[in-house]
Amino acid sequence: MMRDQEDIENEGVGVMVMEDGKDLERNISSESGFREPLLKSKSRVNNTSQIAIIGANVCPIESLDYDIVENDLFKQDWRSRKKVQIYQYIFLKWTLVLLIGLSTGFVGFFLNIAVENIAGFKLLLASDLMLEDKYFRAFVTFAGCNLGLATCAAILCAFIAPAAAGSGIPEVKAYLNGVDAHSILAPSTLFVKIIGSILGVSAGFVVGKEGPMVHTGACIANLLGQGGSRKYHLTWKWLRYFKNDRDRRDLITCGAAAGVAAAFRAPVGGVLFALEEVASWWRSALLWRTFFTTAIVAMVLRSCIQFCRSGNCGLFGQGGLIMFDVNSGSPNYNTVDVLAVLTIGVLGGLLGSLYNYLVDKVLRTYSIINERGPAFKVMLVMTISILTSLCSYGLPWFASCTPCPVGLEEKCPTVGRSGNYKNFQCPAGHYNDLASLFMNTNDDAIRNLFSAENSGEFHLSTLFVFFAGVYCLGVITYGIAIPSGLFIPVILAGASYGRLVGSVLGSVSNLNNGLFALLGAASFLGGTMRMTVSLCVILLELTNNLLMLPLVMLVLLVSKTVADSFNKGVYDQIVKMKGLPYLEAHAEPYMRQLAAGDVCSGPLVTFSGVEKVGNIVHALKFTRHNGFPVVDLPPFSDAPEFCGLVLRSHLVVLLKGKTFTKLSVLSGSNILKRFHAFDFAKPGSGKGLKFEDLSFSPEEMEMYVDLHPITNTSPYTVVETMSLAKAAILFRELGLRHLCVVPKTTKRNPIVGILTRHDFMPEHIKGLYPHLVHHK
Repeated sequence: MMRDQEDIENEGVGVMVMEDGKDLERNISSESGFREPLLKSKSRVNNTSQIAIIGANVCPIESLDYDIVENDLFKQDWRSRKKVQIYQYIFLKWTLVLLIGLSTGFVGFFLNIAVENIAGFKLLLASDLMLEDKYFRAFVTFAGCNLGLATCAAILCAFIAPAAAGSGIPEVKAYLNGVDAHSILAPSTLFVKIIGSILGVSAGFVVGKEGPMVHTGACIANLLGQGGSRKYHLTWKWLRYFKNDRDRRDLITCGAAAGVAAAFRAPVGGVLFALEEVASWWRSALLWRTFFTTAIVAMVLRSCIQFCRSGNCGLFGQGGLIMFDVNSGSPNYNTVDVLAVLTIGVLGGLLGSLYNYLVDKVLRTYSIINERGPAFKVMLVMTISILTSLCSYGLPWFASCTPCPVGLEEKCPTVGRSGNYKNFQCPAGHYNDLASLFMNTNDDAIRNLFSAENSGEFHLSTLFVFFAGVYCLGVITYGIAIPSGLFIPVILAGASYGRLVGSVLGSVSNLNNGLFALLGAASFLGGTMRMTVSLCVILLELTNNLLMLPLVMLVLLVSKTVADSFNKGVYDQIVKMKGLPYLEAHAEPYMRQLAAGDVCSGPLVTFSGVEKVGNIVHALKFTRHNGFPVVDLPPFSDAPEFCGLVLRSHLVVLLKGKTFTKLSVLSGSNILKRFHAFDFAKPGSGKGLKFEDLSFSPEEMEMYVDLHPITNTSPYTVVETMSLAKAAILFRELGLRHLCVVPKTTKRNPIVGILTRHDFMPEHIKGLYPHLVHHK
C-alpha cells in the first residue's frame, strides 16, 4: 500500500504550537516546575497509510466520530429543546427508516426486472439462432451482447464512480467501523452501482447482484440521512437533526440490512447479516428499526411480485426475485447422510479457504493493472468478458446429449430463456445438461441445481466441469471494475459439488440431490464468508424449508471451523488488502504487553483556552490534525489544566464568525449568542466550509478568541498506564476518533497524547516495537 507523507489523523507526545509561522515548543514544565513527559524525547511520528482502495480507486481516508461533542453550545441547545422538537426528531427518524425500506425494495425489484429482461432477451436471441443451426452467428451475438454490456458497466465504473466497483460490502463494513472515504456512499456511486449491477449481471459474468444491493441500500440511507442540501434547496429545518455521524451510522446500518432483504427476500436474514457481518456497534433500538426496515422491503417485494404475475413485467418470471423452493425434498436422514454432510462441510471449508487465498492474489494483481488508469480497467473487463463468453458457450459443446425424461410437466427441451432442459445443439427430444447451467441466468442455474424433480438430470462430469468453471471464473471476475457480488458465484460452486456428492451417494442416502446442493452451497458460503447465524437464516428463508435447519447449522459450523484454520473470511481479507484501518472486536495478544502511552505519536499541538488567532491559523495551515487538546493556563487556572478537545471543523466555523477580542479575556457569552449548535454540525457529502476559504488581516491575526464554548469538556480519557488492549477495545466499542491519554501523576503536563485509529494499527506498533511477537 502506498504511503502518504502527510499524517491526516495522528497526534502524539511532543507539545507544540504554531506561532508566527514557526514551530514553537511550549514548555509548560518551565512555568510550573512539572517534569517533562516520559515519552517527550522520542518524537514518534505515525507513518501508517492514510489512503486506501475504495472500489477500484485509491483515495484518502478519514475517521468518523460517533462520540457526542458535549461543549457549551451543545448543552445550551439540549436545554432549549422543547418536547415537540424531540417528537419531531423521533418521527422523522422513523420516517427516514420507512423511506429507506421503500426505496431499497423498489430499487431491488427494478434491478431484478432489468436483469431478467436484458439477460432473457440476449439468451432468447442466441437460442433462436441455434434452433436455426446458425451456431457461429449465435456465438457472435451472445459474446457481442456480453461484451457490449460489460464495456458499458466498466466505463461507468472507471470514469464516473470507481467506488462502485466490487461488492461494496467491505467498504460499508469499514464505514460502520468508523472509516470514511471520498465517494464511498455518494449519489454518483449509488447511480453507477445500480446501473452497473444491471449491466454486469446481464453480461453473463459469474457475479451476483446481492453484494452490490448491500452497498446500494447503504447509499440510499446515506442520501436520505444527509440532513438537507443547500445545493438542491432541501434545507428543511427538521433535517438538520441528522447532521452527525451517529444518526447516519444507524440509518446506513438499516440500509445495509434492507439491501440483503431486497436481494434474497430474507428480512430476518438481513437483520442478522447487519448484526453479524457489517455493524461494529449495536443496540436494541437499532435492532427494532432495522427489523422494521426489512419488513417494509419484504412487503414491497411481495406487492411487486403480485403485480408481475399478471404478465406486466416482460420476461420477468420466477427467476428474478430468487426463491428456491426445495420443499419437495424429504428432510429424513440417516447416519450415512450425517457423515456425508460432515464431508461436505470439510470440503466447503477447504475449498472456501483456497477460494479466499486465490481471490486475494487476484485482487492484488488487478490493483497493479487498475493503477494504470481507467482505460486499463475497461480493457481488463473486456478481456474477462470474452473469456467468460468462451467458457459459457464453448464448454457445453463437450457435453453429450441426454434423452428427455418421460412424464415431465414442463417442455423438454425448453424452448426459450429459462428452464431445466436446454436444447443447445442436441436433436429433438434431447437436452444438453451443461448448457442448462451455463446458458442461463445465474438465478435459474441455481434453481436447476436445487431441483429435486429428476435426480439424474445432470451427469457427474457435467457437475464437475460446471463447478471447476464457476470456481475459476468467480475468482478471476471479482476485482474487475464492475459492481460484483460474491454470494451467487459461491452458491453456484457450492451447489455444484453438493449435488455431485448427492449423485455419488445415490440410493444410499435418504436426501435427494437438491437438498445436497443446498448443503453444498451452505458449506461453501461458510468456508468463504465465515458467517453462521445470518447465512443459516438467509438460506432457510431463500429455500422456504425450515426442516433443513439442523443440517444447515451443522454444515456451516464445520465449514467455518475448518476454514478458520487457514485464513480469514473473504470480506475481512479484502478490508485488509484495501488498506482500510479496520479495528477488530478483540485486541491482539501483543497489545497486552504495552500501555496506552507507549504508542502515542507526535508532535501534539495544543491550544490555550483563550488563544491567539494567528496561532490557530498557523496550526490549521501547517498540520492536518482533526483534534486539538485545549489546556487552560494561568491566569485562567491556578495551574496547567486539561480543559478538553476542540475539533478542526469547529475551529474553522468559529474563525469564520470572527468573534475576536483584542485582549486575552473570556468572551464565551458572545459566542453563545452569535452561534447555534447546528452551525457546527457536520456537513453531508457535499462541500462544507474549508480552512482555505478563510482570510484574515494582520490585525485579526494578533487578536484572541475564546475556545471554551466549542471545546468538548468531557472527552474520553485513559491514563497512560492503561493496557493498550483495553484502550483498543474501548476505542472501538465507543466509536471514537480521538482518545486522550493523561498522565498518572499530577506533576506532569496535563495531557500526554492522543490515540487515534492509526495508533492501534499493527504496522505502527510493529514499527515502534519490532521485537514483539505478532500472533496470527
